[in-house]
Parts: sequence; structure tokens; C-alpha cells
Amino acid sequence: MWFIIALIVPFLLVLLFTRVTYNHYVGTLLTVALLVTSYVKGYTNELHEILADIASTAAGFLYAEKMVRNLKK
Repeated sequence: MWFIIALIVPFLLVLLFTRVTYNHYVGTLLTVALLVTSYVKGYTNELHEILADIASTAAGFLYAEKMVRNLKK
């Protein structure tokens, strides 16, 4: 169950922060900051969950980049 959450939540966070800031770099940076904080606090300690977070964040970045490009048109 936690693996599925790790696949979905970072993607949605990148999109949310991008919509608020209108910048996909800032949205990704804020998401990465939240993820790193959760790693430091010890909420995530399994490698496959960390890799799922990274993959989800990367997918969110790519989708948010496309979204911002369409908003600027």
C-alpha cells in the first residue's frame, strides 16, 4: 500500500505546487524538499519506496513542464 502511495503522491504534489507557483522548477524543488525532510525524519526507510518517490517526482516534473508550456500559450 505504501508503495502505491509513493507512486502517486509526489506526482500530485509537483502538479499542485506548479499550479500555485506557475513554475515547474519551483514545484519540483518544493516536492523534493518535502521528500528529503520525510527521509531525514525517518518516515521512509525502504529503498523501493524511495525509488518510487524519485520516479513519481520525475514523471510529475515532465507532466508539469508540459502543463506550464500549455498555460503560456
